[in-house]
Parts: sequence; structure tokens; C-alpha cells
Amino acid sequence: MEITRLFDFPYYQLENQPLKSALVTKQNGTWVSTSTEEYINQSNKISRALLRLGIQPNDKIAVISSNNRTEWNIMDIGILQVGAQNIPIYPTSSKENYEYIFNHSEVKYCFLSDEVLFEKANAIKDKCPNLKEIYSFDEINGCKNWKEVLELGVDDSNQNEVEARKDVIKTTDLATIIYTSGTTGTPKGVMLSHRNIVSNVLDSTPRLPKMGEDTRVLSFLPLCHIFERMLIYLYQYNGATIHYAESIEKMSDNLKEVKPHLMSVVPRLLEKVYDSIIAKGTLQKGIKRLLFFWAVRLGLRYEPYGRNGAWYEFQLKIARKLIFSKWKEALGGNLMTMVSGSAALQPRLSRVFAASGMYVMEGYGLTETSPVISVNKYDDEMFEIGTVGHIINNVEVKIAEDGEILVKGPNVMMGYYKDQEKTNSVMTGDYFHTGDKGEVDAKGFLRITGRKKEIFKTSGGKYISPALLENQMKQSRFIEQIMVVGEGEKMAAAIIQPNFDFVRNWAKLHKVSIPSTNEEIVSNKDVIARIQQEIEIGNKNFGKWETIKLFELTPDVWSVENELLTPTMKPKRNIIKQKYIHLYDKMYSNS
Repeated sequence: MEITRLFDFPYYQLENQPLKSALVTKQNGTWVSTSTEEYINQSNKISRALLRLGIQPNDKIAVISSNNRTEWNIMDIGILQVGAQNIPIYPTSSKENYEYIFNHSEVKYCFLSDEVLFEKANAIKDKCPNLKEIYSFDEINGCKNWKEVLELGVDDSNQNEVEARKDVIKTTDLATIIYTSGTTGTPKGVMLSHRNIVSNVLDSTPRLPKMGEDTRVLSFLPLCHIFERMLIYLYQYNGATIHYAESIEKMSDNLKEVKPHLMSVVPRLLEKVYDSIIAKGTLQKGIKRLLFFWAVRLGLRYEPYGRNGAWYEFQLKIARKLIFSKWKEALGGNLMTMVSGSAALQPRLSRVFAASGMYVMEGYGLTETSPVISVNKYDDEMFEIGTVGHIINNVEVKIAEDGEILVKGPNVMMGYYKDQEKTNSVMTGDYFHTGDKGEVDAKGFLRITGRKKEIFKTSGGKYISPALLENQMKQSRFIEQIMVVGEGEKMAAAIIQPNFDFVRNWAKLHKVSIPSTNEEIVSNKDVIARIQQEIEIGNKNFGKWETIKLFELTPDVWSVENELLTPTMKPKRNIIKQKYIHLYDKMYSNS
């Protein structure tokens, strides 16, 4: 069958490779499987129930979940089949954002996962005149349960109406509105059609390893993010079994239980995994410690396709057997490929994980491009560390005169919902302006060189690319998060959140007396001096005019929960600067 709409994917799987375990979620400590057939049956129940609830084509239904789960997919297909649109919302969004999105998109019904989200949504329910009801996946006092909707759809006498709705849905019709939680400004509603996402699934598939019924995937990145959502359709299309991780805290356990072959990641997760491995290696003694760090140094020099020569490959074989095999075992033992997106990946991480036999395929894209524009692939010499790979089929990239990456293709969004002016501002004909700067090399690899909107000028007229500086500095294990500032100022400076756990371990190892609280740590002279050394090391990679001259440390841990990071763990620049304006002023008032 030809796939033209998002709800075609499960039917394609049923026809070509039906699975006993299509979607697997942990419930009460046990992994519970849903077959392809049951997935479709449940989705049809939702569709029939939505018709009985009066849902019309182009009505909007919000789906919010704190963790990925099978119910999300059932709701997604059930909504799309009746011509309505799925409005996924980040669980970490504020209730003010919930209110804005509910009203802006005129949400009729909301399905959410748990009590915390219900309290947030219920608090603004009266301010949302279009919202008829909230349903929860978990059992919550005072909230209707989604099982009531499933029950309403048991009677299949109106299935013919569902089929009639499906038949008139075109590939160019709106499928979803994704409200981007960017690093600046209020959310924008990105309108994506069935064709936008379907084309991206089909055109991205050749870049991933071959999959089948024996392929296990572990999913933990939020399904409300287009990166993970597109991949879930891709996994369904390729007949892989999808396991949903319980939470990031339980990732380690879930990896060992599921033993996945493939998963998507964000650079921040890989940084944490790497730091954790290094911390354990530091505790080794004698020959074990020497071997561990020999393997790490070897891994940090890795080049693909044997480019380092036969002697290096011989040593790598030994390192994989003695050291890297244990890394792999800690991540389940079968992990071969990780797909990385949403932010720049440090080349050292790409090298060391590839050396361990777990290849990180870095890609590039935006919500507005459904999302993939380019991605690396190990086969056919299409893997180049420090790049985001070759541009995928049917997508065209043009580099503007100022270096900005422009994209044209079936994956480019329909526009921003109810905002033609903003849509016009990012489109030139069929080309979408990404806001990122880049270049395509002679081998066809796309390389990101900076963020156009975030590149700023100092008062001396010199341009600074904060993302490049930040990515370099985050290679230090002392630095957890960093935001480079200095627009219109004499020089670049940085606001830094130290890696508090690592600083404590460092102090213990070096017998440095450091108080226990974060507040005391960030004012400790030894810590400040040590981080100064790290900044100086990082600065060596840049011209004198663009180096970080000043920095201040924050006692807070930057997180999605306190809204200092986006859901994909990128710093929210305006909010961070506003929160730490006293540190900003302190740096520049003394300069």
C-alpha cells in the first residue's frame, strides 16, 4: 500500500509485518505489549468515540504526557483518522503556555497522562471557552478517564463513518500543530501536513540501519517533539518494536532490560553518559585505570573507515575487547546506532562512542522541516565527524550570501498557525530560512557554523558565535551548562552552571576543602580558579577577539522544570539573562 497520511503507517505494518509487540510500555513494573492489530483496534475505538463526542474535521485535540507511552500513539492515530488535528504539548510547559495554546488553537478536548498535568490543565480550564473536557490516562480523582472514551467507541456501528472521514483526508491536509518552545519569545504554532511528515519518514529511512521484527528501539525523547514523533512513525514503517522508557532517571535500568539496537538521543544525554563512564573509570586503580584511560585517549582520536591506519585499528580492536565492550554492556549490549539531533554534538563524543562500537549519527533539522534536513550514515562513507551528514533525498539546501541555510522540499511546513506575517518572514518563495549558518563541503556534507540570530557583535564591531564557544567549553567536565553573552559590550563573557557533582568529586580527590552547598561552591576561590583554567584551555581554539574574558557561576541547576532549558535541553537565552541580570551587570560594570 502507498503511505500518504500518517494513520497509514500502522495499517502498512499490519499488511507487511504485523508485530505481537508493536508498542511496549511499562505498567506497574511489567512491560506490557500492544500488537499491531490491537493498536489499530484501539485507535478505531478512539475515532468512533470522537465522532460520538461531536468532533468535526479540523477540530483540535491536545495530547500531553509526562512520559512516552502507548496511549499517546493510540490517541494520535484515533484523532488523525477523523480529520481532526493532534496538538501535542510539552508536559513541562507552564500553565500560562497551556492556556495560550489551548485558546490559540481552540482545543476541544485534552488527553493527559497524570495528576501533575491534570492540576495544571484544570487550573486554566475555565479560561479556555472551547475546552469541553479533560481525560487522563492514569486513574485520577476528579478527572474523567480515557477508558470512558474507549468504552464509548466499543460499538463499531459507526465505523463506516470513520472510513468515510479517512477517505476524504488528503496528504496535503493539516495533521498537527506543534508549538515550539524556543530559546526566545512566545510559542509559535508550526503547521505540519500529513505529506510534510510522511515524506520525511520515507526520505530519512535510507539513512538508518535495516530494521525488522527483531529490532528493538528504546524511545525516551518527548513524543511531542517532532524529532521523536517522526522516528516513531519511521520505526513503525520499518517493523521495529518500540519500547518506551519510563523516565530519564530509569534509563539505565530500561537499557539493560530492553537491550535496544537503536535509539535517538540529544547531546546532553550523551554528555551525561560519558561523564558517568569517566567518573567510574577515575575510581579504578593500577593497571585497570591505566588501561581505561589509554582506551579513552585512543577513542578520542578515532577516525572512521580505518583512516588512522592499521596500527590504530589493531589497538582499537584490543580496546574494544578490554574496555569498550563494558561500555556497550552498560547500555544493554546491543546498541549499534544512536541518532542525535536538536543541538550540536561535540566531536569528541562522536569519536569516543564510535570507537566503542556505538555509532552516533548526527543529523540536523527543525520543527518547521518535519524535522530532518540532513543526517549521517555509517555505510557508503557517508559519516563525517563534525558534520550533520548529507542532505536527505527530495530536500534541497541552498546557502544564502550571508551563509544562512535555506531549505526547500516536501518536508517544509505549511506555515505558522494564524500568523501569516511571521510565515512570510521566514519564507522566500519555496525556501525556508532556518536561521542557522552553514556550508556544504566538496563531499556533500553539511556543516553548521553558527546560529544567525544568536551571532552578535561586540561594541568593537567583532562578531561572536556563542554556540561554537559554548560547545567547546562544555567539553570541560567542570561545566554543566554555559551561555555566552556580550552583545554590544566590549567583550564576550559567560554565565556558567558548574557540574556540581563533578566539582565535589574533584575537591575530594585533590583534598580541596569545599563547602557542601551550591551557593558556597560558586563563591569558592579554588573552584573559580579551576574553572578559569578550563576557560583558558577552551579559549585557545578561538581568535583573541572572540574569547571569553569574564564569567560568573550560578548556584542553580538549569533544567527544563525551572524553565531555564527548552525541552531539548538548550538554554533559554532571554530567560537566563533576565534571571541572572545581576551577574551580567556585575561582569560588565567592572570591565
